[in-house]
Amino acid sequence: MPRLEGHCWSCSCSSRMKAKDLSSASWVSSKAEEMMSIITSVMRHAYGSLHSIRSANLIRRGLVLFTIGVFLALVLNLLQIQRNVTLFPEEVIATLFSSAWWIPPSCGTAAAVVGLLYPCLDSHLGEPHKFKREWASVMRCIAVFVGINHASAKLDFANNVQLSLTLAALSLGLWWTFDRSRSGFGLGLTTALLATLITQLLVYNGVYQYTSPDFLYVRSWLPCIFFSGGVTVGNIGRQLAMGAPEKPHND
Repeated sequence: MPRLEGHCWSCSCSSRMKAKDLSSASWVSSKAEEMMSIITSVMRHAYGSLHSIRSANLIRRGLVLFTIGVFLALVLNLLQIQRNVTLFPEEVIATLFSSAWWIPPSCGTAAAVVGLLYPCLDSHLGEPHKFKREWASVMRCIAVFVGINHASAKLDFANNVQLSLTLAALSLGLWWTFDRSRSGFGLGLTTALLATLITQLLVYNGVYQYTSPDFLYVRSWLPCIFFSGGVTVGNIGRQLAMGAPEKPHND
């Protein structure tokens, strides 16, 4: 009998201990689920806020780049017209592209696209661009780019090949001085090729023309201008993106 009572007591005690352990485990599990739900909601809210901040920052940077592109297009196109490098038809409203009104918004859009692509490409390639990242360097880069455009309109060489080689050397010097990145060189070269192709199509369709063309329908130094312009706008876009929240990249 004592043995039986002891057995019953031990069974009841063990069952109470198991029940207590199960209740403790369920309480811990419920608290863990509650904490996980809180952490998930906080992370979701933080991600939504970060996404909205990134979107607003992207739009703001795009508008700044568009404005800079429009301003540079107005100044540089006026210089080319005054030096009779580019000629537009006299009709103003004869066709959709008979006037030069479309040049500023087109250049502004291109500047926004290129300027936003540069920091994205840097992040994608894992190549953080930290070479002379300051506004003073960016302003010097813009000054050199304007000087290259001024040289293309005002310098007189024996032939266009010498002028093209000179501007090509200046453009590469601009990239080496203010960029020196693989992504900058590749995207600048891509910009030059695409912009030159589009210009060839526009001149071929009679939208406007170049005096003394020597590279199909345009001047042979035109890709150098587009290359240096792409590098310049890319540096502006990188500088604008410095204060923006970016995705982490692998070194």
